[in-house]
Amino acid sequence: MKLLTVLLGFLLSSLPFCAFAESGKADSLLTELNQALAHKNEYDGQRLNRIAVLTSDFIASQANNAAKFELGLRIYDEYKAFKYDSAFVYCQKIKRLAEALKQPEKIEIAKLKLAFVMLSSGLFKETFETLDSIDPGRLSEADKHNFYFLKARAYSDLGDFNQDQTFRPVYYKKALAYADTTLQFCPPGSYEYLSVQEFRAQKTGNLAAGLAVYNQIRRLPHLGLHQLAVSASTLAYLYELEGQEDKAFELLLVSAIADVKTATKETVAIFKLSDYCYRRGDLKNAYTFIKEARDGAAFYKARQRQIEISHISSIIEGQKINIIENQRKSLKTYAVIMTLLAVVVIGFAVANFRQLGKLRKAGRLIFATNKELRERNEELRQLNHGLNEANKIKDEYIGFYFHNSSQYIDKIEVLKKRIENLLDTKQYGAAQKLVDSVNIKNERNELLKGFDTVFLRLFPNFITQFNALFEEDERIKLLEDQLLTTELRIFALIRLGIDDSEQISRMLGYSINTIYSYKTRVKKRSFLPNEEFEARIQAIQAV
Repeated sequence: MKLLTVLLGFLLSSLPFCAFAESGKADSLLTELNQALAHKNEYDGQRLNRIAVLTSDFIASQANNAAKFELGLRIYDEYKAFKYDSAFVYCQKIKRLAEALKQPEKIEIAKLKLAFVMLSSGLFKETFETLDSIDPGRLSEADKHNFYFLKARAYSDLGDFNQDQTFRPVYYKKALAYADTTLQFCPPGSYEYLSVQEFRAQKTGNLAAGLAVYNQIRRLPHLGLHQLAVSASTLAYLYELEGQEDKAFELLLVSAIADVKTATKETVAIFKLSDYCYRRGDLKNAYTFIKEARDGAAFYKARQRQIEISHISSIIEGQKINIIENQRKSLKTYAVIMTLLAVVVIGFAVANFRQLGKLRKAGRLIFATNKELRERNEELRQLNHGLNEANKIKDEYIGFYFHNSSQYIDKIEVLKKRIENLLDTKQYGAAQKLVDSVNIKNERNELLKGFDTVFLRLFPNFITQFNALFEEDERIKLLEDQLLTTELRIFALIRLGIDDSEQISRMLGYSINTIYSYKTRVKKRSFLPNEEFEARIQAIQAV
């Protein structure tokens, strides 16, 4: 029993440690992001409430087109990073209002807003057509900033989406040129000015400049959460280019938290986070984040983002399916494997103690006579051979069962986490279905197949010598892919020193009456007397 305790203690202490270690700051930000996601509906509700109030005022201002135009702009601002369809609708409404007001500058503003949402949705052709139709001379200084910066963004996003090494540099060059033009229309030191500077640093891969600008943005008074999200995501890209993934990871967490709290659906931060988590082995958060990114892109209808997400999503989903499949095979098998391991280890320990007792007795008898010395020397040689054989058997089977048990424990750990997740999310039906799907019969067959393989490696001539105890027509004939039959397996265990029928019945999963029946039927077929049969089995030699 002490030996079993030591062995099991060693087995459990050798289990691999698979925790996903994070730095203290990243770990804290991960917790904050998951908490924010848990309250996502509340943040979405706050934006929807604001939209509802503005929409009500918009409907109430039927006779005042100028007031409706301003309210339409505010409703558009709520929708532009939240839902493409609704933002597009209000772009059309404010354009019609501008035309009714016969104010060309307002028409240009409406077209500018339309170009923004179409770019966010991945409609590049329509974006450029709309931008080309705008007369910047009719725009205010602030709107000129928006116009030229949107052009810079459009060429930048097109280069990112195109990924063609011939055309991408051309698009990036145009993006930088429009960014330089944008700087002429925004006050130095303002958020608008600094965001363009950070954009330039991103396009040129200048981490030092990007970090300096980000620090200035963080110190701005009245900095909005959405502005923080955009700035942090931009700097994360620069850290990623420099191979500083830990810092990029933290900044993406900052950006994603701000996106969730502002109910921003058109975003890249949480998508990038899922890829980082997947590569770091944190499949739980990877799956959570890719699902959120996929849902957000579908809700907003960001076409280019859905294409980007689809690749990593399929990889993470595939890994999730593999984990579930492994979990399905492990829950009930763990207890069976551990029980069999304990039985086999105890059996080997008993056999060793018996052999040691015989060896001590031989040592005492050596001193009797010289004749006995020669006889006992021979006996000792035979005992040593038996001990070597027993040790080899012990080493083979302990190694086999330790290896398999370690694998099953690993699977159980993964299954346990999956069941905990299902229980945490109150998916009790899915948890029960997962437990019910474990096929003990298949697992037992795999275990017995492993036992057969190791046993025949130790006793390659066992079947031949076993069949030699029967007449030709009574000998066991194996199928082409069969290692041992049930009858052979029972006597294989007897050869290993496990001769208790109750113990054999537990190991093979049969009733004790079935084991007695098999043993009796086999002995009756042999030409040996029943009392000699098992002795001859015990005499079969290992390699």
